[in-house]
Amino acid sequence: MAEQPLYLDLLPTFCNDDQVLTNVVVLVYPGVALFELGVLCEAWGEDRQDQGVPRIEFAVCSPEPGRVQTSLPGFALEVSEGLDRLKAADLICLPAMPLSDPVPPAVVDALRQASERGARLLSVCVGAFVLGEAGLLDGRLCTTHWLHVDELERRFPLAKVNSAVLYVDDGQVITSAGSAAGLDACLHLIRKEFGGSVAATVARRMVVAPHRDGGQAQFIEAPVPVATADTLQPLLEWMASHLQDDLSVEALAARAMMSPRTFARRFKAETGTTPYHWVTNQRVLLAERLLEESEETIERIASGVGFSTATAFRHHFTRLRGTTPQRYRQSFKAPAAVS
Repeated sequence: MAEQPLYLDLLPTFCNDDQVLTNVVVLVYPGVALFELGVLCEAWGEDRQDQGVPRIEFAVCSPEPGRVQTSLPGFALEVSEGLDRLKAADLICLPAMPLSDPVPPAVVDALRQASERGARLLSVCVGAFVLGEAGLLDGRLCTTHWLHVDELERRFPLAKVNSAVLYVDDGQVITSAGSAAGLDACLHLIRKEFGGSVAATVARRMVVAPHRDGGQAQFIEAPVPVATADTLQPLLEWMASHLQDDLSVEALAARAMMSPRTFARRFKAETGTTPYHWVTNQRVLLAERLLEESEETIERIASGVGFSTATAFRHHFTRLRGTTPQRYRQSFKAPAAVS
């Protein structure tokens, strides 16, 4: 079975090249899940200008400003902003909300108005149900936590629910699965908006990797730390820094002083994948960074990361990322610094 990426990016059906993401609001109401709220606040609310991350206006708002009870008994938030704060938002984020409670009508109206004026919307976990109640998933590819996929499909039959991915970028609407996938979706959008270097800076501050390679299907942007292994870890580290070398099973087995068959079996046992797939994924990850941060041609990037030809590079990149290297560069190339 062919490997597939962990997230789906529609590259996008909605795009406004003149719109710069500078204003982010998290919308909450009683019963909001604390961890998902924390993920959004950490991704967007921290001031990281000292590390070169663009300044973002950030706020948390609620239909009724004041005390907002969370999902944890005895733990409440004090929210000072109301729904009017959404009118200035470029991005509205929705953490997980209680599935058993109705979505406040004022929230539905505010989200529809925001969508009509072009604001982007990002949900974490079952926050997708709030978007669904506002009719904003109709006709869109989307996802949510795997436990609630069937319920999302039942409640919103016009939504195109994809349960096999960490998150879906449908242009104006981004939906993510569980809590960690929400962080992946935020890093994806930061990367898409500000480039790979800024996303990597934010990821380092949160002590997560800026990419996660999972070997499922759709366009993956999720953070994968370099895989660890018990006895092969030194070899993995060497491989990651020698991607241009001959990394065939025979060559690697000789370096590890094993027979090719023993090496292949040990590699799969310790990393969960084959040497071929591991090397290909690492080469594509490095190619992503070069596409984002350099002006090198596709041919030079292909050679620089270890692919035999540009054709082979395009084939593997498209298979794993669901888009061509050229289109990836157009979407994720870091913007030129403004003097």
